[in-house]
Amino acid sequence: MPLPPLAIPGKPKPYLLAHRGNRVRCPENTLAAFRQALADGADALETDLHLTADGIFVCIHDATVDRTTDGRGPVAGMTLAELRQLSASYGRPEFQAERVPTLAELAELLPDDVALALELKSDRFLEPAICQRLVGELAAAGVLERTVVLSFSLARVQTVQAAAPDLPIGWITLSRAWPRAGVQLLGPLWPLLLLNPLYPWLAHRRRQLVAPLDPTPDRRLWLYRLLRCDAVLSDDPASTLAALGRREMLRRPSA
Repeated sequence: MPLPPLAIPGKPKPYLLAHRGNRVRCPENTLAAFRQALADGADALETDLHLTADGIFVCIHDATVDRTTDGRGPVAGMTLAELRQLSASYGRPEFQAERVPTLAELAELLPDDVALALELKSDRFLEPAICQRLVGELAAAGVLERTVVLSFSLARVQTVQAAAPDLPIGWITLSRAWPRAGVQLLGPLWPLLLLNPLYPWLAHRRRQLVAPLDPTPDRRLWLYRLLRCDAVLSDDPASTLAALGRREMLRRPSA
């Protein structure tokens, strides 16, 4: 098994993963949200990946643009040029100029000391050619070695790892209260840790990291610290870092 993912030099555990950027202060999965999360001091940016009709990797959670933009229709049915015509403001007028960003734009934004977590939202990631292209894009951007790919679908992340055997993969679950072998990062829905408090200990025996699926973790940080979870997810990185006693990590101006 490769070395665990998200081993970020100089950063204390639990690491802070910004869930879709800072989606409290900004529209989710936009460059504004990612910049804000960096300004907050996030250790890693988490985003979701779909492909456009012309095969461009884009950062958007849903399979359609209906919820987060002023358009309608499936992401997979639109070219990048068509997607660019839509505002990704999520109905917030001050962010009218925001667009659905490409993976390349996010990678260009990423500082050298911040990791990247990509949740694969499409079955296109079951296609070896698509996964090889994703790996190539990450390598060309210089971020492959600090990226982990995640999914509720084990097959998707395994297909990517087949294209890059040293790339760490993560599996997210809503129901399994026992660590699954064969992945480097585990994302159990947080109540599963109450059902099985030994979950992190068992995962650590396999050198797996644990990041509970809990985008509003502040009231449960005591539990995650007690169980020695390796990372926490947050919709509001500034709030969670403050609750962790890490507000001194603020260092990057937002844009």
